[in-house]
Amino acid sequence: MNAPESADVLRQHLIDPEICIRCNTCEETCPIDAITHDSNNYVVKADVCNGCMACVPPCPTGAIDNWRLVLKADAYSVDEQLGWDVLPEQGTTAALAPAAVDTSSAAASTPDNAIDDPSPEVDTVRGSTVPPWSAAKPYVNLYAHKAPVKATVVGNYRLTDEATESDIHHIVLDFGTIPFPVLEGQSIGILPPGASADGRAHHARQYSIASPRDGERPRYNNVSLTVKRVTQDHAGGATVGVCSNYLCDLKKGDAVDVIGPFGSTFLMPNHPDSHLLMICTGTGSAPMRAMTEYRRRRRLKGATGKLLLFFGARTKEELPYFGPLVNLPKDFIDTNLAFSRTPGQPKRYVQDAMRERAADVAQLLKDANTYIYVCGLKGMEDGVLQALKDVAERHGLNWETLWQTLKREGRLHLETY
Repeated sequence: MNAPESADVLRQHLIDPEICIRCNTCEETCPIDAITHDSNNYVVKADVCNGCMACVPPCPTGAIDNWRLVLKADAYSVDEQLGWDVLPEQGTTAALAPAAVDTSSAAASTPDNAIDDPSPEVDTVRGSTVPPWSAAKPYVNLYAHKAPVKATVVGNYRLTDEATESDIHHIVLDFGTIPFPVLEGQSIGILPPGASADGRAHHARQYSIASPRDGERPRYNNVSLTVKRVTQDHAGGATVGVCSNYLCDLKKGDAVDVIGPFGSTFLMPNHPDSHLLMICTGTGSAPMRAMTEYRRRRRLKGATGKLLLFFGARTKEELPYFGPLVNLPKDFIDTNLAFSRTPGQPKRYVQDAMRERAADVAQLLKDANTYIYVCGLKGMEDGVLQALKDVAERHGLNWETLWQTLKREGRLHLETY
Protein backbone atom coordinates (compact mmCIF):
# COMPACT_ATOMS: atom_id res chain seq x y z
CA MET A 1 0.00 0.00 0.00
CA ASN A 2 1.06 3.63 -0.36
CA ALA A 3 0.55 4.45 3.30
CA PRO A 4 4.00 4.55 5.03
CA GLU A 5 4.76 4.35 8.74
CA SER A 6 5.79 7.99 8.67
CA ALA A 7 2.95 10.39 7.93
CA ASP A 8 5.39 12.67 6.10
CA VAL A 9 6.72 10.02 3.72
CA LEU A 10 5.08 8.61 0.59
CA ARG A 11 6.04 5.53 -1.39
CA GLN A 12 5.11 7.10 -4.72
CA HIS A 13 4.05 4.89 -7.62
CA LEU A 14 5.69 5.87 -10.92
CA ILE A 15 5.73 4.49 -14.49
CA ASP A 16 9.05 4.18 -16.31
CA PRO A 17 8.72 6.14 -19.60
CA GLU A 18 11.72 4.32 -21.12
CA ILE A 19 10.03 0.93 -20.83
CA CYS A 20 6.34 1.83 -21.16
CA ILE A 21 4.86 0.98 -24.57
CA ARG A 22 1.69 3.03 -24.02
CA CYS A 23 -0.64 0.05 -24.32
CA ASN A 24 -3.19 1.63 -21.90
CA THR A 25 -3.52 -1.58 -19.86
CA CYS A 26 -2.72 0.16 -16.59
CA GLU A 27 -5.24 2.98 -17.06
CA GLU A 28 -7.99 0.53 -18.04
CA THR A 29 -7.19 -1.73 -15.09
CA CYS A 30 -6.95 0.89 -12.35
CA PRO A 31 -10.20 0.70 -10.34
CA ILE A 32 -9.95 4.24 -8.91
CA ASP A 33 -8.84 6.27 -11.98
CA ALA A 34 -5.41 7.00 -10.52
CA ILE A 35 -3.65 6.73 -13.89
CA THR A 36 -3.80 9.22 -16.73
CA HIS A 37 -1.80 10.00 -19.86
CA ASP A 38 -1.06 12.45 -22.63
CA SER A 39 0.63 11.93 -26.00
CA ASN A 40 3.98 11.46 -24.21
CA ASN A 41 3.61 9.50 -20.97
CA TYR A 42 1.37 7.42 -18.73
CA VAL A 43 1.53 8.66 -15.13
CA VAL A 44 0.10 7.98 -11.67
CA LYS A 45 -1.72 10.60 -9.59
CA ALA A 46 -0.01 10.56 -6.19
CA ASP A 47 -3.05 11.97 -4.38
CA VAL A 48 -5.37 9.27 -5.77
CA CYS A 49 -3.28 6.07 -5.87
CA ASN A 50 -3.88 3.77 -2.90
CA GLY A 51 -1.29 1.15 -3.84
CA CYS A 52 -3.87 -1.57 -4.50
CA MET A 53 -1.51 -3.18 -7.08
CA ALA A 54 -4.34 -3.98 -9.54
CA CYS A 55 -2.36 -2.41 -12.39
CA VAL A 56 0.92 -4.26 -11.78
CA PRO A 57 0.29 -7.89 -12.88
CA PRO A 58 -1.39 -7.04 -16.25
CA CYS A 59 1.42 -4.70 -17.42
CA PRO A 60 3.25 -6.53 -20.23
CA THR A 61 6.58 -4.74 -19.76
CA GLY A 62 6.94 -4.14 -16.01
CA ALA A 63 7.13 -0.37 -16.59
CA ILE A 64 4.32 0.09 -14.06
CA ASP A 65 6.30 -1.47 -11.20
CA ASN A 66 8.42 1.50 -10.09
CA TRP A 67 8.43 3.35 -6.79
CA ARG A 68 10.22 6.25 -5.11
CA LEU A 69 10.28 7.28 -1.46
CA VAL A 70 9.53 10.99 -1.26
CA LEU A 71 8.35 13.49 1.28
CA LYS A 72 4.64 14.03 0.73
CA ALA A 73 5.24 17.72 0.22
CA ASP A 74 7.73 16.86 -2.57
CA ALA A 75 5.63 14.25 -4.39
CA TYR A 76 6.08 14.35 -8.16
CA SER A 77 3.12 16.06 -9.78
CA VAL A 78 1.25 14.79 -12.82
CA ASP A 79 2.67 17.61 -14.93
CA GLU A 80 6.23 16.73 -13.87
CA GLN A 81 5.73 13.07 -14.75
CA LEU A 82 4.20 13.90 -18.14
CA GLY A 83 7.40 15.75 -19.06
CA TRP A 84 9.80 12.93 -18.16
CA ASP A 85 11.94 10.99 -20.62
CA VAL A 86 13.53 8.94 -17.81
CA LEU A 87 12.64 8.20 -14.20
CA PRO A 88 14.33 10.36 -11.57
CA GLU A 89 16.88 8.70 -9.30
CA GLN A 90 15.85 7.85 -5.75
CA GLY A 91 16.71 10.89 -3.64
CA THR A 92 17.95 10.86 -0.05
CA THR A 93 16.59 12.74 2.93
CA ALA A 94 16.81 12.30 6.70
CA ALA A 95 13.06 11.78 6.84
CA LEU A 96 13.37 8.56 4.84
CA ALA A 97 14.76 6.20 7.46
CA PRO A 98 15.71 2.78 6.04
CA ALA A 99 13.38 0.99 8.43
CA ALA A 100 10.40 3.19 7.73
CA VAL A 101 9.30 1.58 4.48
CA ASP A 102 10.17 -1.61 2.61
CA THR A 103 11.78 -0.24 -0.55
CA SER A 104 11.77 -3.59 -2.32
CA SER A 105 9.48 -3.31 -5.31
CA ALA A 106 9.17 -7.08 -5.53
CA ALA A 107 8.20 -7.45 -1.88
CA ALA A 108 5.27 -5.11 -2.29
CA SER A 109 4.08 -5.98 -5.74
CA THR A 110 4.35 -9.66 -6.57
CA PRO A 111 1.37 -10.89 -8.61
CA ASP A 112 1.03 -13.83 -6.20
CA ASN A 113 0.28 -11.44 -3.36
CA ALA A 114 -2.38 -9.73 -5.45
CA ILE A 115 -4.08 -13.05 -6.21
CA ASP A 116 -3.77 -14.86 -2.89
CA ASP A 117 -4.95 -11.91 -0.82
CA PRO A 118 -7.03 -9.78 -3.19
CA SER A 119 -8.44 -6.45 -2.14
CA PRO A 120 -11.83 -5.43 -3.54
CA GLU A 121 -10.00 -3.25 -6.04
CA VAL A 122 -7.82 -6.07 -7.37
CA ASP A 123 -10.91 -8.23 -7.70
CA THR A 124 -12.25 -5.84 -10.33
CA VAL A 125 -9.69 -7.19 -12.83
CA ARG A 126 -11.82 -8.97 -15.44
CA GLY A 127 -9.35 -11.51 -16.75
CA SER A 128 -6.52 -13.70 -15.49
CA THR A 129 -3.29 -12.13 -14.27
CA VAL A 130 -1.52 -15.49 -14.24
CA PRO A 131 -0.71 -17.82 -17.17
CA PRO A 132 -2.07 -21.35 -17.62
CA TRP A 133 -0.26 -23.75 -15.31
CA SER A 134 1.27 -25.68 -18.22
CA ALA A 135 2.36 -22.67 -20.30
CA ALA A 136 6.00 -22.49 -21.32
CA LYS A 137 8.09 -19.89 -19.51
CA PRO A 138 8.25 -16.71 -21.61
CA TYR A 139 11.19 -14.42 -22.19
CA VAL A 140 10.27 -10.75 -21.74
CA ASN A 141 12.00 -7.38 -22.22
CA LEU A 142 15.09 -8.76 -23.93
CA TYR A 143 15.39 -5.58 -26.00
CA ALA A 144 14.41 -2.06 -24.87
CA HIS A 145 14.00 1.39 -26.42
CA LYS A 146 17.66 2.32 -25.97
CA ALA A 147 18.91 -0.90 -27.52
CA PRO A 148 16.32 -2.30 -29.95
CA VAL A 149 17.02 -5.28 -32.18
CA LYS A 150 17.05 -4.97 -35.98
CA ALA A 151 14.71 -7.23 -37.91
CA THR A 152 14.48 -7.59 -41.68
CA VAL A 153 11.19 -7.62 -43.56
CA VAL A 154 10.95 -10.90 -45.49
CA GLY A 155 7.25 -10.72 -46.32
CA ASN A 156 4.44 -8.18 -46.49
CA TYR A 157 1.14 -8.87 -48.20
CA ARG A 158 -2.42 -7.66 -47.91
CA LEU A 159 -4.90 -10.04 -46.28
CA THR A 160 -8.17 -8.28 -47.08
CA ASP A 161 -9.88 -7.81 -50.42
CA GLU A 162 -8.52 -4.86 -52.42
CA ALA A 163 -12.05 -3.53 -52.81
CA THR A 164 -12.53 -3.03 -49.06
CA GLU A 165 -11.48 -0.01 -47.02
CA SER A 166 -10.02 -2.31 -44.37
CA ASP A 167 -6.37 -2.70 -45.34
CA ILE A 168 -4.90 -5.47 -43.18
CA HIS A 169 -1.39 -6.83 -43.79
CA HIS A 170 0.50 -9.97 -42.83
CA ILE A 171 4.09 -8.91 -42.17
CA VAL A 172 6.98 -11.29 -41.53
CA LEU A 173 10.11 -10.08 -39.70
CA ASP A 174 13.32 -12.11 -39.58
CA PHE A 175 15.90 -11.67 -36.80
CA GLY A 176 18.72 -13.59 -38.48
CA THR A 177 21.18 -14.86 -35.88
CA ILE A 178 19.96 -12.55 -33.09
CA PRO A 179 18.03 -14.46 -30.39
CA PHE A 180 14.37 -13.44 -30.21
CA PRO A 181 12.40 -16.26 -28.53
CA VAL A 182 8.63 -15.83 -28.41
CA LEU A 183 5.53 -17.76 -27.37
CA GLU A 184 2.01 -17.70 -28.78
CA GLY A 185 0.10 -14.82 -27.16
CA GLN A 186 3.13 -12.57 -26.68
CA SER A 187 3.63 -9.24 -28.43
CA ILE A 188 6.47 -7.05 -29.65
CA GLY A 189 7.02 -3.31 -29.88
CA ILE A 190 7.83 -1.54 -33.15
CA LEU A 191 9.73 1.76 -33.07
CA PRO A 192 8.62 3.79 -36.09
CA PRO A 193 11.20 6.24 -37.45
CA GLY A 194 10.83 9.98 -37.11
CA ALA A 195 9.48 12.23 -34.39
CA SER A 196 6.20 13.75 -33.25
CA ALA A 197 5.31 17.42 -33.64
CA ASP A 198 7.08 18.30 -30.37
CA GLY A 199 10.34 16.78 -31.60
CA ARG A 200 10.22 13.64 -29.47
CA ALA A 201 11.04 10.31 -31.06
CA HIS A 202 7.91 8.23 -31.70
CA HIS A 203 7.22 5.80 -28.90
CA ALA A 204 6.80 2.09 -29.59
CA ARG A 205 3.54 0.56 -30.79
CA GLN A 206 2.58 -2.89 -29.59
CA TYR A 207 1.54 -5.73 -31.93
CA SER A 208 0.52 -9.28 -31.08
CA ILE A 209 2.55 -12.03 -32.69
CA ALA A 210 0.61 -14.03 -35.28
CA SER A 211 3.08 -16.91 -35.67
CA PRO A 212 3.86 -19.91 -33.44
CA ARG A 213 6.96 -20.21 -31.30
CA ASP A 214 8.97 -22.06 -33.97
CA GLY A 215 8.51 -19.25 -36.48
CA GLU A 216 6.23 -18.23 -39.32
CA ARG A 217 8.45 -20.52 -41.35
CA PRO A 218 9.14 -23.54 -39.13
CA ARG A 219 12.58 -23.57 -37.50
CA TYR A 220 13.38 -20.06 -38.73
CA ASN A 221 14.06 -17.13 -36.43
CA ASN A 222 11.13 -15.02 -37.57
CA VAL A 223 7.73 -13.74 -36.43
CA SER A 224 4.64 -12.50 -38.22
CA LEU A 225 2.29 -9.63 -37.36
CA THR A 226 -1.28 -8.77 -38.37
CA VAL A 227 -1.45 -5.01 -38.92
CA LYS A 228 -4.37 -2.84 -39.96
CA ARG A 229 -3.60 0.44 -41.69
CA VAL A 230 -5.15 3.18 -39.53
CA THR A 231 -6.81 5.90 -41.61
CA GLN A 232 -9.47 7.11 -39.14
CA ASP A 233 -9.45 8.15 -35.51
CA HIS A 234 -11.98 6.92 -32.96
CA ALA A 235 -14.36 9.73 -33.92
CA GLY A 236 -14.26 8.77 -37.60
CA GLY A 237 -12.06 11.69 -38.66
CA ALA A 238 -9.28 11.24 -41.19
CA THR A 239 -5.88 10.49 -39.70
CA VAL A 240 -2.71 8.59 -40.55
CA GLY A 241 -1.61 5.98 -38.01
CA VAL A 242 2.10 6.57 -37.53
CA CYS A 243 3.23 2.98 -37.03
CA SER A 244 0.52 1.08 -38.88
CA ASN A 245 1.11 3.00 -42.12
CA TYR A 246 4.87 2.64 -41.69
CA LEU A 247 4.52 -1.13 -41.33
CA CYS A 248 1.99 -1.61 -44.11
CA ASP A 249 4.27 0.27 -46.53
CA LEU A 250 7.42 -1.74 -45.74
CA LYS A 251 9.17 -3.61 -48.54
CA LYS A 252 11.17 -6.82 -48.47
CA GLY A 253 14.66 -6.10 -47.20
CA ASP A 254 13.68 -3.09 -45.07
CA ALA A 255 15.06 -2.97 -41.53
CA VAL A 256 12.78 -2.47 -38.53
CA ASP A 257 13.63 -1.57 -34.90
CA VAL A 258 11.94 -4.03 -32.52
CA ILE A 259 11.72 -4.18 -28.73
CA GLY A 260 10.36 -6.84 -26.42
CA PRO A 261 9.05 -9.46 -26.43
CA PHE A 262 6.24 -8.66 -23.99
CA GLY A 263 3.60 -10.65 -22.17
CA SER A 264 3.76 -13.31 -19.47
CA THR A 265 0.10 -14.29 -18.93
CA PHE A 266 -1.79 -14.35 -22.27
CA LEU A 267 -0.14 -17.67 -23.11
CA MET A 268 -1.50 -20.97 -24.36
CA PRO A 269 -1.44 -24.14 -22.24
CA ASN A 270 1.02 -26.84 -23.25
CA HIS A 271 -0.75 -29.95 -21.95
CA PRO A 272 -2.28 -31.79 -24.93
CA ASP A 273 -5.76 -32.32 -23.48
CA SER A 274 -6.42 -28.60 -22.99
CA HIS A 275 -9.28 -26.98 -24.95
CA LEU A 276 -9.03 -23.48 -26.45
CA LEU A 277 -12.13 -21.29 -26.67
CA MET A 278 -10.98 -18.37 -28.83
CA ILE A 279 -13.04 -15.22 -29.46
CA CYS A 280 -11.69 -12.41 -31.63
CA THR A 281 -12.41 -9.64 -34.11
CA GLY A 282 -10.24 -8.19 -36.88
CA THR A 283 -6.53 -8.05 -36.05
CA GLY A 284 -7.36 -9.62 -32.69
CA SER A 285 -7.01 -12.83 -34.68
CA ALA A 286 -3.20 -12.60 -34.45
CA PRO A 287 -2.69 -14.57 -31.20
CA MET A 288 -5.46 -16.99 -32.18
CA ARG A 289 -3.67 -17.70 -35.46
CA ALA A 290 -0.44 -18.32 -33.55
CA MET A 291 -2.10 -20.76 -31.14
CA THR A 292 -4.03 -22.55 -33.88
CA GLU A 293 -0.94 -22.96 -36.07
CA TYR A 294 1.11 -24.31 -33.17
CA ARG A 295 -1.62 -26.87 -32.45
CA ARG A 296 -1.88 -27.74 -36.15
CA ARG A 297 1.85 -28.43 -36.39
CA ARG A 298 1.72 -30.65 -33.32
CA ARG A 299 -1.54 -32.33 -34.18
CA LEU A 300 0.00 -35.78 -34.60
CA LYS A 301 2.07 -35.40 -31.44
CA GLY A 302 -0.62 -35.80 -28.80
CA ALA A 303 -2.50 -32.48 -28.93
CA THR A 304 -6.06 -33.81 -28.64
CA GLY A 305 -7.81 -30.82 -27.05
CA LYS A 306 -10.69 -29.10 -28.85
CA LEU A 307 -10.40 -25.74 -30.63
CA LEU A 308 -13.56 -23.61 -30.79
CA LEU A 309 -13.19 -20.26 -32.57
CA PHE A 310 -15.60 -17.32 -32.84
CA PHE A 311 -14.26 -14.74 -35.28
CA GLY A 312 -15.97 -11.47 -36.23
CA ALA A 313 -15.54 -8.82 -38.91
CA ARG A 314 -17.74 -6.36 -40.78
CA THR A 315 -17.83 -8.47 -43.96
CA LYS A 316 -16.29 -11.66 -45.31
CA GLU A 317 -13.95 -9.57 -47.47
CA GLU A 318 -12.61 -7.78 -44.38
CA LEU A 319 -11.88 -10.95 -42.42
CA PRO A 320 -8.12 -11.62 -42.12
CA TYR A 321 -6.99 -15.14 -43.00
CA PHE A 322 -10.46 -16.00 -44.37
CA GLY A 323 -9.25 -18.48 -46.99
CA PRO A 324 -6.88 -20.48 -44.77
CA LEU A 325 -9.47 -20.50 -41.99
CA VAL A 326 -12.26 -22.06 -43.99
CA ASN A 327 -9.87 -24.65 -45.40
CA LEU A 328 -8.78 -26.00 -42.00
CA PRO A 329 -10.22 -29.46 -41.25
CA LYS A 330 -13.50 -29.33 -39.33
CA ASP A 331 -12.33 -32.09 -37.00
CA PHE A 332 -9.33 -29.92 -36.06
CA ILE A 333 -11.01 -26.55 -35.39
CA ASP A 334 -14.67 -25.61 -35.04
CA THR A 335 -14.82 -22.18 -36.71
CA ASN A 336 -17.80 -19.82 -36.34
CA LEU A 337 -17.76 -16.57 -38.32
CA ALA A 338 -19.88 -13.51 -37.57
CA PHE A 339 -20.30 -10.56 -39.96
CA SER A 340 -21.90 -7.31 -38.83
CA ARG A 341 -22.15 -5.44 -42.17
CA THR A 342 -23.14 -8.02 -44.79
CA PRO A 343 -25.50 -6.29 -47.29
CA GLY A 344 -29.09 -7.49 -46.90
CA GLN A 345 -28.32 -9.45 -43.72
CA PRO A 346 -28.96 -8.56 -40.06
CA LYS A 347 -25.98 -7.51 -37.97
CA ARG A 348 -24.34 -10.51 -36.32
CA TYR A 349 -21.57 -10.32 -33.74
CA VAL A 350 -19.36 -12.91 -32.07
CA GLN A 351 -21.58 -12.94 -28.97
CA ASP A 352 -24.56 -13.83 -31.18
CA ALA A 353 -22.63 -16.76 -32.62
CA MET A 354 -21.66 -17.84 -29.10
CA ARG A 355 -25.30 -17.92 -28.01
CA GLU A 356 -26.21 -19.95 -31.10
CA ARG A 357 -23.62 -22.50 -30.02
CA ALA A 358 -24.55 -22.26 -26.34
CA ALA A 359 -24.60 -26.02 -25.71
CA ASP A 360 -21.06 -26.46 -27.03
CA VAL A 361 -19.75 -23.37 -25.21
CA ALA A 362 -21.35 -24.59 -21.98
CA GLN A 363 -19.74 -28.01 -22.38
CA LEU A 364 -16.35 -26.33 -22.54
CA LEU A 365 -17.14 -24.04 -19.59
CA LYS A 366 -17.84 -27.13 -17.50
CA ASP A 367 -14.45 -28.63 -18.37
CA ALA A 368 -11.52 -27.64 -16.15
CA ASN A 369 -9.21 -28.12 -19.14
CA THR A 370 -10.79 -25.20 -21.05
CA TYR A 371 -8.85 -21.95 -21.55
CA ILE A 372 -10.60 -18.86 -22.91
CA TYR A 373 -8.92 -16.14 -25.00
CA VAL A 374 -10.57 -12.88 -26.06
CA CYS A 375 -8.78 -10.41 -28.33
CA GLY A 376 -10.03 -7.46 -30.38
CA LEU A 377 -11.55 -4.03 -29.97
CA LYS A 378 -12.38 -2.94 -26.42
CA GLY A 379 -16.07 -2.66 -27.31
CA MET A 380 -16.41 -6.43 -27.67
CA GLU A 381 -15.35 -7.24 -24.11
CA ASP A 382 -18.65 -6.50 -22.36
CA GLY A 383 -20.67 -8.37 -24.96
CA VAL A 384 -18.46 -11.46 -24.80
CA LEU A 385 -18.46 -11.60 -21.00
CA GLN A 386 -22.23 -11.15 -20.96
CA ALA A 387 -22.61 -13.98 -23.49
CA LEU A 388 -20.42 -16.27 -21.36
CA LYS A 389 -22.52 -15.37 -18.32
CA ASP A 390 -25.79 -16.06 -20.16
CA VAL A 391 -24.58 -19.40 -21.50
CA ALA A 392 -23.22 -20.47 -18.12
CA GLU A 393 -26.37 -19.64 -16.19
CA ARG A 394 -28.62 -21.19 -18.84
CA HIS A 395 -26.78 -24.46 -18.30
CA GLY A 396 -26.81 -24.50 -14.51
CA LEU A 397 -23.44 -22.87 -13.82
CA ASN A 398 -22.94 -20.07 -11.29
CA TRP A 399 -21.15 -17.48 -13.43
CA GLU A 400 -19.72 -15.39 -10.61
CA THR A 401 -18.12 -18.45 -9.01
CA LEU A 402 -16.92 -19.77 -12.36
CA TRP A 403 -15.56 -16.37 -13.37
CA GLN A 404 -13.42 -16.15 -10.23
CA THR A 405 -12.18 -19.71 -10.80
CA LEU A 406 -11.25 -18.98 -14.41
CA LYS A 407 -9.31 -15.88 -13.41
CA ARG A 408 -7.56 -17.54 -10.49
CA GLU A 409 -6.49 -20.56 -12.55
CA GLY A 410 -5.23 -18.58 -15.53
CA ARG A 411 -8.07 -19.76 -17.79
CA LEU A 412 -9.69 -16.46 -18.90
CA HIS A 413 -7.47 -14.09 -20.83
CA LEU A 414 -8.65 -10.72 -22.19
CA GLU A 415 -6.57 -8.58 -24.52
CA THR A 416 -8.69 -5.75 -25.89
CA TYR A 417 -7.63 -2.34 -27.14
